Amino acid sequence: MKNTRAAYRYALAVLGVAEESKQLDAVSNDFDQMDTLLKTSRDFLHFLKSPVINTEKKKVVLEEVFKGRVNQLTFLFIQLMTSKGRENILPEIIQQFKALRDKRLGILKAEVRSAVRLTPEQEQRLSEQLNKRTGKTIHLQFKEDPSVLGGFTVQYEDTVLDGSVRSQLQALADRFAAGSV
Repeated sequence: MKNTRAAYRYALAVLGVAEESKQLDAVSNDFDQMDTLLKTSRDFLHFLKSPVINTEKKKVVLEEVFKGRVNQLTFLFIQLMTSKGRENILPEIIQQFKALRDKRLGILKAEVRSAVRLTPEQEQRLSEQLNKRTGKTIHLQFKEDPSVLGGFTVQYEDTVLDGSVRSQLQALADRFAAGSV
């Protein structure tokens, strides 16, 4: 919990500085690339979180990895986190940053599960419907899930829209069990 609060505060601070200095896009791109690196390289993640590797060694390695490859503001932020011994929470800071950025920009991420891949036209129509319903820009992430059987489910924030055949069959079975059919 303590790391979550700290990550939130650092993310809020770097977001504010990035907006003020009109570098939000550059910092966002850097954080997206770092997020990908953290998700694809367990070694790098372990390196950041390792209490055995001293701060000076981490500074040297992080400088080699990021200097000249990320925006100057991003690089200074990484150096600051390392000098404060907070490089271990960089993954959480990145997640908090992305969530805060999306909220400020009116972007809502939604997950769509369907038994088969939707056509581009279906994806576009669904996106438009969700944009109207929420009043936000929707970024859809699609996942194939055979257990849906047909139709699809959409989840965003704490809302689930279930138009799956599976749920319709379950509702019908429940009605039969209750004797109302």
